[in-house]
Amino acid sequence: MYKNSRRRPGVVLAAAAVAQFVFALDMSVVNVALPAIRTALGFAPLDLSWIVHVYALTFGGLLLLGGRACDLYGHRRLFVGGLVVFGLCSLVGGLAQAPWQLIAARAGQGLGAAGAAPAALGMLTTTFPEGPRRVRALGVWSAVNAAGGALGVLAGGLLTEYAGWRWVMLVNLPIVAAALVLVLAGVPTGAQPDRRARLDVLGAVLATGGVGLLVFGVVRTDVRGWASPATVATLAAAAALLAAFAFAESKALAPLLRLGLLRSRWVAGANVLVFLAAAGQFAAFYFVSLYMQQVLGMGAAATGLAFLPFSVSLVAGTVIATRVTAARTPRVALVPGALLAAVGLAWFAFISPGGGLFTDVLGPCLITGVGVGLVLAPVAAAATTGVASHEAGMASGLFNSSRQLGGCVGLAALATIAALRTGPATGPAALNDGYAVSLAVSAGLFLLAAVVAIGVLPRHQAAVPDPQPSVPTKNRLEGTPS
Repeated sequence: MYKNSRRRPGVVLAAAAVAQFVFALDMSVVNVALPAIRTALGFAPLDLSWIVHVYALTFGGLLLLGGRACDLYGHRRLFVGGLVVFGLCSLVGGLAQAPWQLIAARAGQGLGAAGAAPAALGMLTTTFPEGPRRVRALGVWSAVNAAGGALGVLAGGLLTEYAGWRWVMLVNLPIVAAALVLVLAGVPTGAQPDRRARLDVLGAVLATGGVGLLVFGVVRTDVRGWASPATVATLAAAAALLAAFAFAESKALAPLLRLGLLRSRWVAGANVLVFLAAAGQFAAFYFVSLYMQQVLGMGAAATGLAFLPFSVSLVAGTVIATRVTAARTPRVALVPGALLAAVGLAWFAFISPGGGLFTDVLGPCLITGVGVGLVLAPVAAAATTGVASHEAGMASGLFNSSRQLGGCVGLAALATIAALRTGPATGPAALNDGYAVSLAVSAGLFLLAAVVAIGVLPRHQAAVPDPQPSVPTKNRLEGTPS
């Protein structure tokens, strides 16, 4: 078995970025392929959406558990294990012959991503100390993450049109292989975990159940509606489980989420901010894509290509953010970034059935992309500011959960708003009105994110106190495995 004894920061960053790219890619790559998948495997119309929903359900529901497992059993171990599960399930999905096989494979992908995603962010925060180097590393990680989501639309369209729908799953295999080679080359195995260290089983059950029910209730609003008894009951049960989780964590000796972590204005503010930003960003991707296809009449591949300017401007925004915040606090980029993204999305809200690609898409894409890029890297840095190394996985799992839930809840809520505005009409003009209203609300979410950045995040860099880790003494002496 290959072991290396020295952590290589550049290789760690490359491994984390490649892995995060494929996790983000899979959030959107299957969307364009859904009609082809339905025809090939014989999906019922109401079951087809589960190809998308089950990934979000398992990914979002298990992130807190995955983050804490990283702290206890090592970032590298969870990263490698999660990638292996993700890759195998991608292969199973690409070879699926029945609907249930593809849905099960997508659930397995979410499980693997829930272990590897917080491990990737945890490896970065423990490899790069707070300051300019961490900001630059998280800038690269954030840019690749956002690019994966944006390029997923392009990749899904091209693969479905020219290679077949199975390749939207099989394309993951070489990317996963590259990430595994990088992590095995650049991250040491770390110390063996202390067998006395145990996961907070009660907290894991309550958190997974609560977040899972929350995601389930939200994603099914497209069928049942927000006011239906089933939705209300599901969301009430989710709230009850999450309240029980908070109480259990306040009493646990080794909690899944140490509630004291949220006393840090950096951690709390960053998680609220990323929830709002993800809600606005995910919804914007969705509605702009629908606008181009259902209102402007563009094809799947052309729609994907039209998102390239957004990806380029987003990378430019992250480069600016890393330079601006290298010697300052993340707040310096977060406030103007959120405001700029709000301006771009407000421009998007003026879309029209007779609009053009350059006036209604390209211009707002460039502004929104730069603004989102200014937000993504600093907010990840803010969420881990002052966090002790033995809680890096915990903070990373919390951050990823906030982002995932923000995107899920935001998209479902804004889809409901669009449907209410559109009504029973299905023509381009009616659809345009619904999309425009939802894009305006997305702009408002980024305005709220700017308010959080101004009112909650500290003006000056300050580490939160590093309490004694709630793991056995032996772990504290030997160090948390990585």
